Amino acid sequence: MDIFNFKAVCSRTGKGEAYQYSFHNTLPVKSMFYVRLGKSIGDLKELLFQSDASIVGVHCMGGGGKTSLALTLCDDPNIKGCFRNIVFIIVSQSPNLKGILETIWEKIFRRNVPEFQNVEDAHIQLQQRLLKQSKPTLVVLDDVWSRANLEKLLFEAREYKTLVTTRDGSIIPRNPYTRLYQLPLLNKEDALSLFCLSAFGQTSIPSTTDANLVIEVQEECKGLPLALKVVGSSLYGEPHVAWENAKKILSLGESLSSYHSEGVFRCLETSIDCLDDVGRTQATISYRCAPELSFSQHDVMRDLALYLGCQDSIVHRKRLLMPRKEHCLSEEWELLRDRQVNAQIVSIHTGSMAENDWYEMNLSKTEALVLHFSASEYFLPPFLKTMKKLKILIVCNLGSERSTIKGLDALSSLTQLRSVLLERLVAPTIPKQGKVIQNLDKLSLSLCEGFVKMSTFNDTNLQEFNLDHCSDLEELPLAMCHMPSSQSWSLTNCHLVEKLPYNIGNMSFLRMFRLLALPGLKELLVSIGKLEQLEFLDKASLGETFCNPEGNLL
Repeated sequence: MDIFNFKAVCSRTGKGEAYQYSFHNTLPVKSMFYVRLGKSIGDLKELLFQSDASIVGVHCMGGGGKTSLALTLCDDPNIKGCFRNIVFIIVSQSPNLKGILETIWEKIFRRNVPEFQNVEDAHIQLQQRLLKQSKPTLVVLDDVWSRANLEKLLFEAREYKTLVTTRDGSIIPRNPYTRLYQLPLLNKEDALSLFCLSAFGQTSIPSTTDANLVIEVQEECKGLPLALKVVGSSLYGEPHVAWENAKKILSLGESLSSYHSEGVFRCLETSIDCLDDVGRTQATISYRCAPELSFSQHDVMRDLALYLGCQDSIVHRKRLLMPRKEHCLSEEWELLRDRQVNAQIVSIHTGSMAENDWYEMNLSKTEALVLHFSASEYFLPPFLKTMKKLKILIVCNLGSERSTIKGLDALSSLTQLRSVLLERLVAPTIPKQGKVIQNLDKLSLSLCEGFVKMSTFNDTNLQEFNLDHCSDLEELPLAMCHMPSSQSWSLTNCHLVEKLPYNIGNMSFLRMFRLLALPGLKELLVSIGKLEQLEFLDKASLGETFCNPEGNLL
């Protein structure tokens, strides 16, 4: 029996989304502490094991513990013993449905995925194939937002069952084969245990702490697991005055009982207020002991960021965010046409965009621009060329196929640009960007084609360079070894690469060098010994990763 996890909003497999995410051969790591889920797990198992039940829907407000409950259920011995396949999928607000369906096919049938023409074709072929198989299968669809998306992910087959988690129980279809379960919030005892674990690292109130104050703060979280964990963590190690301040702020909040109430955000906002200027939880991570780094964010915490960012008028916001995918720019953004925008961070999520689909906006103060889209072709916004203060540019195609990107010449005037991340894009050539490329500190290309045919990398200031899943890459241009400032190189999942440039020893300041999943690369060149500053060489494609505890190459 295998358990698979798939995050449908950011996948490096080309089949789904965001930061992240891909399917793994294990479930996501569970929290170190699950409060008493026994009764809810028992209730869910009773519903799933009913012979006439094919869909079980779990609903409650955001942050109520739906995902934790679903993960715990998947790890239950009775569930693992009953279902030969368990597929865990996080759907989200703007899912790549075709990518999800491709993953369901791959994980259930364990063979290559057909070339589906579209979502409808994928659903038809999956339905037909499922009717011919009889393996007991449980598919968990976590964080579903709309009935339209859900209907494209439901199937009817013998011994095939679906567990759906959602904030909105009304999206679950009502029929004789459906069961609904409303997940209750935590009772006082369990809520206090979870809060104390987050605030003190133990499940009870320490004897040296003001117990009444702790209980008063905890009770303001109204039994909502996410609020208990976030507020508790924000007060970890804080003095008495911080607790008093949190109590005062929380007491001004509204009831948390209504769906997605502002009271939830007011409760969680106290965790932001507790941060100092650089962030209380700031940590240093060494690449020497972490070959893969990632993070995830609860969707309610994302909603909190959107909530806080929307308190000002759209013209005066410091963070201008499009929270979910739109076919084009939203009507609200019409207010920004031909106006000065004060936002430092701008994030836009659309479908296909032609040059004339963009509004002319003045984003001359913006320092970070994030462009998410799902389309076969995409034109970068023409106003990009006027963003003189832009330092960070992220362009990610969330579709299942690579997208042709146009309008790259707009980058030619961005002399302040320091970091660029491009994902799932195709460009026949890179325009000669001159000073733009020379000023970059970091460049990351993932699932891209055509971007490595560069001749403008001589004598650049690029310090970090990452190539991942670049399927057309056969060899690295010699010019890429003339980057004297480079400190970190990462070359992963580029299957056609057979050798490294002979002059790789020229990168005298290189400290970290990663070579992963390069089946064609059989050996390292002798010139790599000239890299005197090299502290870490990760050459897993050759069967070994090594460095000593001090970071010196062995």
